Amino acid sequence: MDSFYRRLLADERLASIFLDVAAIDLDTHLPHIKDYWCKLLLGERGYQRHTMNIHRRLHSKRALQAEDFQRWLDSFVATVDEGFAGERAQRAKQVAAAIAANMEKSLPHATIDAAG
Repeated sequence: MDSFYRRLLADERLASIFLDVAAIDLDTHLPHIKDYWCKLLLGERGYQRHTMNIHRRLHSKRALQAEDFQRWLDSFVATVDEGFAGERAQRAKQVAAAIAANMEKSLPHATIDAAG
């Protein structure tokens, strides 16, 4: 996760979402994210937050677009591929793809006001 977040925060589009909009503090955020992935991949029970609610609040501040989810997923896959191989690496990439698709599908799409 450390390498993944270094990659995200170097991405000109995604960095502003994490740093400016979400205003994450990596010292606080990374342990939560690590717990989240341990829950998803290893069945551990350390993560108890509601992920969609967190992302709904973020989305209300700055609408997340399909490109954001794709860049996030591309960064995740690249990070995994650089450091890992095998069945668990494939599983992590499958889970990440499902997360990105679910987030994109579940967050409300921006509507255009016809009145201008």
